[in-house]
Order: sequence, then C-alpha cells, then structure tokens
Amino acid sequence: MQKLNLSQSLSQKLSPQQIQFIKLLQVPTAELDTRIEEELEINPALEEGKTEEKDSADEDYEDNYEEESPQDERDVNIDDYLDDEYGGYKMQGDGNYNADEEDREIPISSQSSLHEQLVSQLNFLRLDDRKKIIGEQLIGSIENDGYIRRDLEAIINDLAFSQNIETDTDELEEILRKIQTFDPAGIASRNLQECLTIQLERKDHPDDPIVRNALRIMHDCFDEFTKKHYAKIQKRCDLNDEQTKDAVNLITKLNPKPGGVADGLVRTQYIIPDFMLTNTAGKFEISLNSKNAPELRISRSYSEMFDAYDKSDKRDKKLKETVTFVKQKLDAAKWFIDAIKQRQNTLLRTMEAILQYQKEFFIDGDETNLRPMILKDIAERIDMDISTVSRVANSKAIQTEFGVYPLKYFFSEGISTDSGEDVSNREVKSVLQSMVDAEDKKKPLSDDKLVKMLNGKGYNIARRTVAKYREQLQIPVARLRKEL
Repeated sequence: MQKLNLSQSLSQKLSPQQIQFIKLLQVPTAELDTRIEEELEINPALEEGKTEEKDSADEDYEDNYEEESPQDERDVNIDDYLDDEYGGYKMQGDGNYNADEEDREIPISSQSSLHEQLVSQLNFLRLDDRKKIIGEQLIGSIENDGYIRRDLEAIINDLAFSQNIETDTDELEEILRKIQTFDPAGIASRNLQECLTIQLERKDHPDDPIVRNALRIMHDCFDEFTKKHYAKIQKRCDLNDEQTKDAVNLITKLNPKPGGVADGLVRTQYIIPDFMLTNTAGKFEISLNSKNAPELRISRSYSEMFDAYDKSDKRDKKLKETVTFVKQKLDAAKWFIDAIKQRQNTLLRTMEAILQYQKEFFIDGDETNLRPMILKDIAERIDMDISTVSRVANSKAIQTEFGVYPLKYFFSEGISTDSGEDVSNREVKSVLQSMVDAEDKKKPLSDDKLVKMLNGKGYNIARRTVAKYREQLQIPVARLRKEL
C-alpha cells in the first residue's frame, strides 16, 4: 500500500550569483580575459574602460537599483526574470552548464592530428578499398600514446559487425606491419618491446654492432632489461661491460611513447602569474597582475535608456518589455563588476596571509625555510571558508625574484624532528632528493638506507613515508636507479 507523507527540511542552496562568483574566483589569469570577453559579448550594458564620473542618468539608475518601490507599476522586479537571464551564464543546474568547463584548457592552435597524419600515410600505400578500410580501422584503434592495445580478434569482430568485412589475423597483421613503417617510428606497436624493437630496426646503420647488441637485448633479455639485471644480460648475450653500457644507452634514448611526438596536440602551457611580489629593502609588496584587475564600467547609453524610461509617462506593454531587458542587463553588468572587485580582494587577502605565514621563504627562496601550512591555517587568518582558500590556491601563481611558484607549492604537511619542532614535508623531500642525487649509481640507496640517513639528520620518518615521498618525486626504486 502506497502512502504520501509531507516533511519539512532545511537545506542550503547557492544562489546563481554565488555560483558565478565561485567559478570566477577559481579562473586563472590566463583564462580571465576569455571569461570577460564572453561577458562583454552577451551583455551590451558592460564595457571596458575606467568608470566615468556619474551624471544624473547614472545616479537615477543607482537610486532605482537600490531602492525600488514594488507598488510602482513602472518598476520591474528582478525576480521575474532572474532565472531566464542567468541561464546565459552557464551555471550549475542550468541546461547550459557543463561540469567539464571548470577544467577546460586554454585554447590551442589547430594542427593536424596523429590520426590524420597516419591516414594520409595510409593513402600512399595504394591499397584496395577493402584493405584501406581495414587499415583505417587499425589506425582508429591507436591510443594517444601510439599503441594498439585492443586485441586483434576484437578488431576483426569490429570489422565484421560495423564494416561487413570478413578478415583474419594473418591479413590484419600484414596490414598492421605496413602501418608500423609509418612515422613516427614505433607507432601502432602492441607493447613496449615491439615499439623499441621497431625503432632499432629503422636505425640508419642496422649493421652497427651497438644496434645489433641492442636488438639482441630486446629479443632475448627484455624482461631483464626492464628490471635492470645487467649481469644476467651480459651472461646471456655474451657482452662485456662496455658493450652492455653502449647498447643500454642506445635503448634508453628511444621514444617509449611515439604518439606523444606527432599527435599535433602537444600542449605547451605557460604559467602566467596572478601576483607580483617585490622585496624593497626587506619590505614586501604584493600586486595583482594587471590582467587580473581589468577596468570595466556600465554603458552610459544603457544608463541613459533606463533614465529615459523612468522619466517617461507612457505605460504601454512594449516599453515595459524594453525596460525589463535594459534593467536586466544593467543589473547583470553591475553585479559582474562587483564580482571582479570581490575576486581581486579575495585574491590579495589570501596571498598576503600566505606571505606572512611563509615570510622566511620569501626572504631568500630557500625551500628548507618553508613552514608546514594547510588550507585551514590561511582560512582562519583571513576569516574565510577553507573551500574559498582552496579555489584561490588551486590555479594561481606568484612571480618572485626566485621564479614563478604555484600557490599550492606553499602548502604542505608537517614532519616532527628530534628537537620537537615541525618542519615542512617539502624540506624532507628536498633532503631526500639531495641524497638520491649524491648516491653512487652503481650501488643506489635502498629505502631502508634512506630512512636511516633521514633519521640520522633528525627527521622522524617511517619507511612507508619515504616510499611515498620518493614516488611523489618520481624517483624509481633503488634497483631501477642502478647504472653500469
């Protein structure tokens, strides 16, 4: 038996303006110009430039904006059109909102993709229509890094169902081998061993003894090569130290991801600082990048249009619809200008708090002077929510005399020392990196040895923590750091 029950509950819901400000706050400088251009395009009441001195039209609009009388039939209630107007701002909950927009990347110049380049090379083979379709199916199965990981049997099934083409493994491998002759070398390989072998076979001097030795290692000792078991390689391939070293050096110079070279979509991203820090005789000054502080103003013509309506005696429906549109755009423009100003204020307050907290680091740029600092530390100092600090720190950077640093760089957890003090884990990572850099590569330091050395320096740290930091620093295990 079904029943209907009524219940009351309280919940917090962000307004469209709050959602818009949150999105605006986390936009980095590199994308802020694009965001402002979008607003200028959809709102004719918003203009670039310094705010002019207010005249009677502006004052009349400000008065009406702040002190509307709901009893006046000429006045327009912003609630009547708020939902429709702000749909253009692509907010969460709207049909126009796309969750992926928060992570969208800076537009890049259009170039031919890897797929297009391979199809172009396929056309030079002069295959019949049937084999060309098979070749295009294989090229379509190549992943971004240049490998075909899909099983050939699965590709045969795809051809049968989607293209109505019957083929077998032998024919598929025949066409695949042709594609593997394309540039870049190693493309369409099914695994790393095949990729490196193809590149070695295409060397200009295949009879070079170093190339021959490298090929023997690929064919007979690939597993030992990946594990750096050089003694086993020397024994199985009957090579001396010098021959092994030359062959291994040649292999390590090959490209393990051929798709990353010629896909036409390699992104070179440049960090544009949001803040500029200057140190004048020990006095720090923080300023916003000029791109973070654009000059925006409300259009005079739109203010005058609103003033003209306000002074008009007409009450016809058409004129009321016109003023609804004008007021709608004026309110949106005023809010956007205020949001930009609030964004600037929030950015500066957050950065100033970080500067005060990490002042020792900003004096000389020494990483070991970084103090342990988490989002909560800064949020409490500026009396803001942790999520606000997180949005500011997530995609912003500062220009110092020591270089450009992302704000996330200054946040780290603490590690206790023998003296009872807490030091930043960045300091520990820096010491760990120095130890690895200075080690004897013929006998690299194990994690256990690194733990003992760090403990000897006063850092109370466990082996699992050393392993975690080593992985974060992208330092391989000792066995893979070994060199001949």
